[in-house]
Amino acid sequence: METLTNVLTAIEGVVWGPLMLVLLLGVGLYLQAGLKVMPIRKLGMGFKLLWQGRSTEKGDEGEGEVSPFNALMTSLSATIGTGNIAGVATAIFLGGPGAVFWMWITALVGMATKFAEAVLAVRYRQVDEAGDHVGGPMYYIRNGLGRKWGWLGGAFALFGAVAAFGIGNTVQSNSVADGLGQSLGLPHWITGLVIMVLAGAVILGGIKRIAKVAGKLVPIMAVAYILCGLLVLIINADQVGAALGMIFGHAFTPISAAGGFAGAAVAKAIQFGVARGVFSNEAGLGSAPIAHAAAQTKNPVRQGLIAMLGTFIDTIVVCTITALAILTTAWTSGETGASLTALSFNEALPGVGQYVVSFALAVFAFTTILGWAFYGEKCFEYLFGVASIKFYRVVYILAIFVGSVLPLGFVWLLASVFNAMMAIPNLIALALLSPVVFKLTKDYFDGKEILPGEDLNQ
Repeated sequence: METLTNVLTAIEGVVWGPLMLVLLLGVGLYLQAGLKVMPIRKLGMGFKLLWQGRSTEKGDEGEGEVSPFNALMTSLSATIGTGNIAGVATAIFLGGPGAVFWMWITALVGMATKFAEAVLAVRYRQVDEAGDHVGGPMYYIRNGLGRKWGWLGGAFALFGAVAAFGIGNTVQSNSVADGLGQSLGLPHWITGLVIMVLAGAVILGGIKRIAKVAGKLVPIMAVAYILCGLLVLIINADQVGAALGMIFGHAFTPISAAGGFAGAAVAKAIQFGVARGVFSNEAGLGSAPIAHAAAQTKNPVRQGLIAMLGTFIDTIVVCTITALAILTTAWTSGETGASLTALSFNEALPGVGQYVVSFALAVFAFTTILGWAFYGEKCFEYLFGVASIKFYRVVYILAIFVGSVLPLGFVWLLASVFNAMMAIPNLIALALLSPVVFKLTKDYFDGKEILPGEDLNQ
């Protein structure tokens, strides 16, 4: 285990090095510029379309498996997870308050990235042998860039199928087991077993059951956590201004050690802010478009406008509340991960806060496991066909229990490495297919809707 950990640590240092930061931020900024900052300007329109998309679009019956609303909820079920609780705390512990600023930047440019991913996913999706709509980076690479790029789509599918066991599975069950172990004294194996049984009952039902559960759980859990977080900030209102000052101030200047905090250079703030930001909102990873490809819609841009909300809700709203709750209370305590977030909530809400965080962590992680089960199986299907799905589901479900008893540091390391490996082929494809995104978007806002399969030059 020690040798494997050392190898993965070395790989992480390379894949999350300057090149990855340039790729993630560079492609996002390029897309925002090409779209003329449309994702930020049209944020309100996105929320309006989301509300309208709670049911199938008129005339779109049979074009997908889930409503546009539930496609976003499935995507959010995978993104709103331990990254919003443990990931934010880890970013602050390792990179200082300035890391939060770089999480915000990742989210703002990531809105354009997520928009482009969903547009391409709907544009180049296809129907598989089971009659379901499938899409995502592997399909828009092959169908958009041509067969000669098929190897790149295969690479994404391979990394995605494996990454699902990290970011979407073992990290989640491990964090819940750790959190409930500290707050309630539950043995890790009991927590892992319960999550495995409950998640298995949903995962075996496929995308329709996952989307149905996500459509109910995600809005409830997100609103409940946000309200509790806002209560913490109201109680610590006199510290919010100072917390914001630290976030902006230390985004560009190093911060010295204080209490249990070891101090951090600007490079660390950027590295951990971007890495944990991507871990949380997944913009650029190529995971979310797999869910949006199943949406009941004929228009790629409309689904893109809904998809970009995932990044805004996840990072700008939920992660910010977590970060401010930490920075107004216990960020110098020496704790990290979910323990730091629980301690911060508990200082403001004694005797209650730690249980709020533990419950939120459990529900967030549970839905993330569901969403990533779908992502992973679609990547596996791309490589081995529809018949392989059942096998993948069984192995994925069993891994939930295994993850709950593995060492926490190793689990996070594994997830971090495969996140980066997914992002590389997806970002290359987004850059190469950006003219398609720009053309479809311009035509949509000019009143000329180009449907999937139509020639862009008509």
